[in-house]
Amino acid sequence: MKVVIPEFILPESLERLGAIHDVVYDPGLVGERQRLVDIARDADAIIVRRLTQVRGDLLDAMVRLKAVGRLGVGLDNIDVAACRARGIEVIPATGANAGSVAEYVIACTLLLVRGAFFATEDVIAGAWPKPRLDGGREVRGLTLGVVGFGSIGRATAALAHGLGMAVIACGRPGRVDALLVDGVTLVPFEQLLAASDVVSLHLPLTSESAGLFGARTLAAMKRGAVLVNAARGGIVDDRALVEALRSGHLGGAAVDAFEAEPLGPSPMYAGVPNLVLTPHIAGVTRQSERRVNRAVVDRVLAALAR
Repeated sequence: MKVVIPEFILPESLERLGAIHDVVYDPGLVGERQRLVDIARDADAIIVRRLTQVRGDLLDAMVRLKAVGRLGVGLDNIDVAACRARGIEVIPATGANAGSVAEYVIACTLLLVRGAFFATEDVIAGAWPKPRLDGGREVRGLTLGVVGFGSIGRATAALAHGLGMAVIACGRPGRVDALLVDGVTLVPFEQLLAASDVVSLHLPLTSESAGLFGARTLAAMKRGAVLVNAARGGIVDDRALVEALRSGHLGGAAVDAFEAEPLGPSPMYAGVPNLVLTPHIAGVTRQSERRVNRAVVDRVLAALAR
């Protein structure tokens, strides 16, 4: 059977697939839509990352398709409903990079809450900004609010508990019940915003979550709170976030996902205080890449064997 891979995959995964199937591996295909469509017409499986849009002309062309492997967990680049309607199995790496994202969230939380780690350039230049940085906080005793409580949200909660943080969560915006799950209190969205010292986002990008954190929502957060978005761009209005940071209403933010990626020159972020920007790498570590690849390839091979 034929497997098309238009984005990067680990060599050992490529070897496993190639030992059984006819594999077309070309990371350049992600940027050449028509060539990808032409090559994938007789594909039995396609394995993608975040950039390949498995929908429309590409999905229509792959009339033999049995499986779509996603080397990651977000499915906003895949027309899941159309795949299901055609009997195509969609295979994300659910849970495989949860630990990596959780560590990223906690690292950013420690960085932003303490505040002291932005002093490097001042110290190199001969300044001694000790008075300005003496007001940093410990995370122990602070409240982490987790928006979206799947495998990544739960992994983040576990690490936060280990640091002595209280954790509250909402499974989705508008949830009204409150109960204990693994020591985490599930609360309504509005209560989470008002009570959290740190808010971490773990939602997929859907019509419900798009633009969820705009000016009104950010204003409802506790003054001095920190926001970490290691989920998807489009959930946060980045211009509203910049304004909330410049005004001092928010104490810091870390953003790993953007509506358009690569981000490109973005002068609006220049000089914004207590802001960390990273290029969508929260879930990518050496260990998580191996787990993600192994999980997806195992299931793709199983789907093709049926």
